[in-house]
Amino acid sequence: MTYDSAADAAMIYLADHIGPGQAVRQQAVPLDRAEMILDFDVQGMLVGIEVIGARETLAAEVLDAAEQIG
Repeated sequence: MTYDSAADAAMIYLADHIGPGQAVRQQAVPLDRAEMILDFDVQGMLVGIEVIGARETLAAEVLDAAEQIG
């Protein structure tokens, strides 16, 4: 998992590596105070979950444990 505090966005990786173009379909899931973007590969497998508004959705200890980027 990575977290960009400037964008308040977390990325949860469900695959070892998501290369450029590997996530071919995204599905937005609106939440009360945030949004999740589900990333699917060409075979329809869920490979990642992006959380926009992560501070409102994820526990602080989860964000603290994430690799900090940005």
